[in-house]
Order: sequence, then C-alpha cells, then structure tokens
Amino acid sequence: MTSLPIFDTLLFETDPPVATITLNRPEVLNAWTGAMREEVMEALDYCAGQSEIRALIITGAGDRAFCAGQDLNEAVDFTPEQAEDWINSFRRLYKAVRALEKPVVAALNGVAAGSAFQFVLLTDVRVGHPDVRLGQPEINSGIASITGPWIMREVLGLSRTIELTLTGRLMVAEEAQALGVLHEIVPQSHVLPRAKEIALELADKPETAMALIKRRFWEVLEPGFNDAMEAAIRYHRESFESGEPNKESRRFLDKAKKS
Repeated sequence: MTSLPIFDTLLFETDPPVATITLNRPEVLNAWTGAMREEVMEALDYCAGQSEIRALIITGAGDRAFCAGQDLNEAVDFTPEQAEDWINSFRRLYKAVRALEKPVVAALNGVAAGSAFQFVLLTDVRVGHPDVRLGQPEINSGIASITGPWIMREVLGLSRTIELTLTGRLMVAEEAQALGVLHEIVPQSHVLPRAKEIALELADKPETAMALIKRRFWEVLEPGFNDAMEAAIRYHRESFESGEPNKESRRFLDKAKKS
C-alpha cells in the first residue's frame, strides 16, 4: 500500500480490508466546503486504487452531525457563475462515491442535512442511532433543491420526496428506517462498530462480483444523474440571479451568531 494522503479537513485511516473517512470539522457540524469535497474525492480515489482496501466507511467527527450540508459562510456571496462551479463540484463528489466499485457504509453519528443527506443516499449501507435526523432543508436557505429530489425519489418515491423537499423538515431515525434511508438503528456508541462489522462482511464478498454489481447500479443511475445535474446548473443560476439564496443565507448566519 502506498503512503496515506494527508488531509486538512478529514481523518483518514486504513485497516485493511477497510478504510475509514471521517469528516473532521465538528465545530461547524462538519459542513462541506469546496476544500473538504476535494479531499473526500482524493480519499475515494486513493481507496479505489488500493487492492488491499475492499470496503469503506464514511462518518463524521463529534456526536452532533455527520454533516450539516453546505457551509453557508462559503456560499453566502456566490454569484450565478460561482453557483455553477459549486454544482459541478458536487457532481464530481456524488459521482465519486456512487461510481466507486467498492462498497461504502455510512456511519451516521448525527444530523445529515441537504447535500450531506444526498451524499448519504448515494452510499450503499447506512447505520445510525435513534437521535439521527436526516432531510433536505435547502428551501429554508433559499436554495433551489434540484439534485436532492432526484436522488431522494430513487429511495423514497415521489410523494414523500415532494413533501420533504417543500417543507424542509428533518426526519427522525425511525421514519428514516421505515422509508429505507437507514438500514439499521443501533445505540449511539455502537454506530461505528456496527458499520465496521458490515464493512468487513462486504469486504469478504467475491471482489469481481461486487465490482460488477456496483458498476451496473451506476450504469442504471447515471443517465438520470446527468440529467439532474444539468438541470441543477440551469436552475441554480436562475436562483442565484434572484439573490434569494444569498439573502436567506445571510439571515440564517445572522440568526446563528445571535443564538
């Protein structure tokens, strides 16, 4: 195995046949930045190239959040052009996790919201605890939710996708499990150990069969994924041209500072 990459926003460990990626910005609920997304993609690419790694776990640092979604401090002043680059960044991130031909287990230690919820739905197996909350609150920040509903519909069906997207509410763990978002709910202290058990079980499966099955899942999903991403570019440009996401993001950040 080659030397491990060093990251600023992630913790990265390998214990073959399993590697663990930990989003490591707990002071801001592990919210995404462009730099974090690039590092996650680098970690996924590294794992893809290492034959000793047969399965991955992705989790978050701390006990409050897997990831709260986009860090609004970075996005608050986006121009329409920057919004397009932003969507393309997520496009590459989502493709990196979904097209990976090795199984990915999400160990949900807390909230997964917005783009983080979307990312989680693109993993293969999801384990959480009773206090986990998940959903698509982007509308509350004035952000047009386009890619999220496409990903959500594949798991939740159209009716629930519409309701969650328009209300922006977060699901409790039991509801998420009933809808197939969470596959297992365990006590909080057991989330990562259980994720490791599942990852080891998956790593022990025949390697070629695993890769081919995952490749076919991606082939089925890719046309819809590409269509959703092209639509997101169009609609986010229009959304940011209105100024509404910037205004609502500033309002949210001002409220957070006062609380």
